Amino acid sequence: MTTTEGGWTLPISERELAGLTRELHEAHQDTLPAMRAGARDLVEEVRARGADGPRDLGRRRFLLGAGGAAAALTLAACSSSGSTGPTSSGSGAPAPAPAPGSPSGSGSGSGSGSGSGASGQYTGDLKVVALATALENQAVGAYQAALDAAKAGRLGTVPPAVATFITTAMGQHVDHAKVWNSVLTGAGKPAITDVPLSNQPATLQALGAAADVATVAKLALSLEDQAAQTYLFATYNVTSPGGIATAATIAPVEAMHAAILNYVLGQYPVPDDFLPVDKAAGPGLLTV
Repeated sequence: MTTTEGGWTLPISERELAGLTRELHEAHQDTLPAMRAGARDLVEEVRARGADGPRDLGRRRFLLGAGGAAAALTLAACSSSGSTGPTSSGSGAPAPAPAPGSPSGSGSGSGSGSGSGASGQYTGDLKVVALATALENQAVGAYQAALDAAKAGRLGTVPPAVATFITTAMGQHVDHAKVWNSVLTGAGKPAITDVPLSNQPATLQALGAAADVATVAKLALSLEDQAAQTYLFATYNVTSPGGIATAATIAPVEAMHAAILNYVLGQYPVPDDFLPVDKAAGPGLLTV
């Protein structure tokens, strides 16, 4: 275990954390071909649907059952401790997750999306894609803010293995955002390059107020839990097989981020039979 200048102790050894980060990198690399293929399929489906109308629902139900169940079981193996059951409303969409932490600091960034002049430009499955892109951008910004704070000495001493994990996770979120943006631009919609989420200002303020690694890890964990559960929710609620496949491919990587953060916080990630969706973000969180 490593104890920092501020008195915070990394609950596992840096060697163990480095090993977990290597496994995370390998898992992410393994998902890239399927993730990109799913995104290409999704673009083709969106284009075809625009011309020919909705696809066959029988095929959709089959894929929802197979892909959704597989994703739920995979995610459950990586789930964090202390999870609770779903609390989504009867409308079929969970309430937007609250911003982590209390707003008491400062940060940079915008709450509006690229090309956001036209309200409601992302509809149907593309609204879910836009939400996923925004969540990925939010995570990238959070991890970058953590690295900047560490470089400025605002978090005390940051163990090298923690910095390596942050850099690795941030790069993976960048990859995920690129894939989702390729779907948006392929469908003739603007890419989302910032964070058009209503909880972004409070998230930035909470990150700006963080004064140690543990606080940043808790904030990052809340974002990772939200992302993983949003992807799981998407596998049951989007209409596109390509969208289902892409979400189901990315979700386990997000869950691995959460599991590692639990180790960093000294919370052993106890597997659940199925991952809940009570922390999933609903499309209403989008501001575009």
